[in-house]
Amino acid sequence: MPTGPSYNDATLPWNFLALPPEQSDYDSSRFLVLPVPYDGTVSYRTGAREGPNAIIDASRQMEDYDIELGREICDLGIHTLPEVQPHSAGPEATVQRVQDAVTQAYRPDTVMVTLGGEHSITVGAVRALKERHPDLSVLMLDAHADFRDSYQGSEYSHATVGRRIAESCPLAIVGVRSLSSEEREAVEETGQPMYRWPQDCSASELAENVLAHLTETVYISVDLDALDPSIMAAVGTPEPGGMLWAETLALLRAVASQRRIVGFDLMELAPPEGPVSCAYTAAKLAYKLMGYATLN
Repeated sequence: MPTGPSYNDATLPWNFLALPPEQSDYDSSRFLVLPVPYDGTVSYRTGAREGPNAIIDASRQMEDYDIELGREICDLGIHTLPEVQPHSAGPEATVQRVQDAVTQAYRPDTVMVTLGGEHSITVGAVRALKERHPDLSVLMLDAHADFRDSYQGSEYSHATVGRRIAESCPLAIVGVRSLSSEEREAVEETGQPMYRWPQDCSASELAENVLAHLTETVYISVDLDALDPSIMAAVGTPEPGGMLWAETLALLRAVASQRRIVGFDLMELAPPEGPVSCAYTAAKLAYKLMGYATLN
């Protein structure tokens, strides 16, 4: 990635939001951004490996000031870590590499932000934070249940991430519009909380139902295909009838205001599959989540 030798009026740093050193120092930053350019198990459209770079690039064009929260979230510091390279041994080894990277970087006073890449890498981030927070639970926004036990010969696929998370943490899945019969049976047998979309209840009722399944310490995983293709076309497996911007933010803010958010991720942005506005929307969502994570 391009970098400059120093920050001055003529150069912009290559980091999330193009922040100067005083707002992006590792030791003083509240938010740690970990890019993971990996899409080794995707089964339809590739390109998610380009997602982290596109999100960071788009973030450099955003305003620092958040109108909704009335402040500049970046004043708390946002440090962009070196990207994690995929492991040539395959998906499980790559997940372990992500877990190791999060374990090494995370501090108890920070919020870990992972930018994918495909959804399988969420497992590594969750496992690392579970070691630090035994009471961790996960809210996952996804158009797909991702609840297969294995897919195309791998237990560490983008289609198995929900199943792997549920093996170690309480999990609530919101936004589902597509699942296999195998997944439906597994969800029913395990009692896995899953909210299909669209919901037939109010935003406040949905938030109350979801919160009932979450512990005090929460990790949020956003597969961007949870969003409707009208605002997020740049994903590998788009599904019509998805979540819109305002209702997505309403749920995330409701959860963050009542729970401690120790990490979150944005996954599955595939820039070649949609307009550049999708990368900007993803960057904006990351910044909104940073702000919401400070509410409690």
